[in-house]
Amino acid sequence: MDQHAHQTTASTLYPPCDPFDQRMVEVGDGHTLYVEQCGRPDGLPVVVLHGGPGGGCSPMMRRFFDPAIWRVILFDQRGCGRSRPHAAVTHNTTWHLVEDIERLREMFGIERWAAFGGSWGATLALIYAITHPDRLAHLFLRGVFLMEERELDWFYGGGVGAFWPKQWARFAEAIPEAERDDLIGAYNRRLFDRPPHEQVRFARAWAAWENALASVSSQGRSGEPGGEYARAFARLENHYFTHRGFLDHDGWIRANQHRMAHLPGDIVQGRYDMICPPASAYALAANWPDVRLDIAPFAGHALSEPGIAERLVAATRRVGEVHSREMRF
Repeated sequence: MDQHAHQTTASTLYPPCDPFDQRMVEVGDGHTLYVEQCGRPDGLPVVVLHGGPGGGCSPMMRRFFDPAIWRVILFDQRGCGRSRPHAAVTHNTTWHLVEDIERLREMFGIERWAAFGGSWGATLALIYAITHPDRLAHLFLRGVFLMEERELDWFYGGGVGAFWPKQWARFAEAIPEAERDDLIGAYNRRLFDRPPHEQVRFARAWAAWENALASVSSQGRSGEPGGEYARAFARLENHYFTHRGFLDHDGWIRANQHRMAHLPGDIVQGRYDMICPPASAYALAANWPDVRLDIAPFAGHALSEPGIAERLVAATRRVGEVHSREMRF
């Protein structure tokens, strides 16, 4: 992100805040999650679901909520961030994550809460809403990803590569030509069937391809993702995409969204989102009566895009003000 964009985003968000609670929570199957709480201990509860899968939460994610109103709960999903074991995919599926969210809700004694998530975080929020609609009060979604075959084909089958041919060539040419008809499968064999030091090389290529397209201001530059971060990010993302999100069939979210259609929601979508194009946000909103779809006209995919950040903060402020008198949903 360029310096102007960084300053604009920083001025949009609430001031940095430290957690009032940090803990490691055992969730079974050998997994322990990093969990933190920020803001007002008796405030409106919201769970923040990071992207990836495998991205982990960051301090910036705390700053989309007024700390005088919201009780913000963040956690690193299985296998990534500060959760352990690192980069592990055993007992790590969408349905394990849904169970983890419910475990945290019950542990904190919360009856209903809001969910805030972008990209894969939006996917997980939608699946949780379909599975537990009575436990949600509002959804804040960004960069909608519906875990559908057409979306994977767009990003890993060459569709978006037509816009970024140099970056696509770098991503694809890491794989022998004979295997390029299925890059998710080809990378899977290298992220899981090779020694860790070789996994890191392919993990960096996987992460760099996504990072290069995250922001309109990046202009295809990806930087150099750290080895351990990239390994967890790439292994988890590839694991989930190989198994198509562990959903029963393609189009599962849209086929089941009627179960959560009564819930209110906000969708913030970048017009030039190359990773999760606006078509998915429009398709979701078309059958969701109580949703606001807000298109940021000159934004891409990243949470830190100025147009994205401004609209998300406005949404959490509006919903917070409505419910702030009673401090409950």
